[in-house]
Amino acid sequence: MSLKDQIGEDIKAAMKSKDKIRLETVRSIKKLILEKEVSVRPAGQEALTEEQEMEVLVQLAKQRRDSIEQYRQAKREDLASQEAQELAIIEEYLPQQMSDEEVSAIIDQIIAQAGATTAKDMGKVMGPAMQQLKGKTDGKKVQEMVKAKLNG
Repeated sequence: MSLKDQIGEDIKAAMKSKDKIRLETVRSIKKLILEKEVSVRPAGQEALTEEQEMEVLVQLAKQRRDSIEQYRQAKREDLASQEAQELAIIEEYLPQQMSDEEVSAIIDQIIAQAGATTAKDMGKVMGPAMQQLKGKTDGKKVQEMVKAKLNG
């Protein structure tokens, strides 16, 4: 079942169970997927690839994480809590997130392959790292780990 079909089924289930937050969140995912589909049509592409669907989900998850951080800084725990609930729903559609240890091991491997030794080599590492870890972990976490390893 494609992500779009799964989302359609989940919207129906959320409506039946009267789960307002889930319904709103899943509808927002569907809206962004439809917008992305419309944007790729001029290029002759009818439907999104799995990778493009993941990009939409990763973008939504990142927006929620950023919002949570901003709400907590503003001492608005009520809004942060709602964003956290939405993030949990979005993450259900993302691949299983990797642990810090797994991410660290992959970064070590990429650093060794690239021959990176200093912070100036960060670009050599970030490109391949993000390509390999996209959707499997937070990009900010990857950046922080790479920076720490190259400065350490």
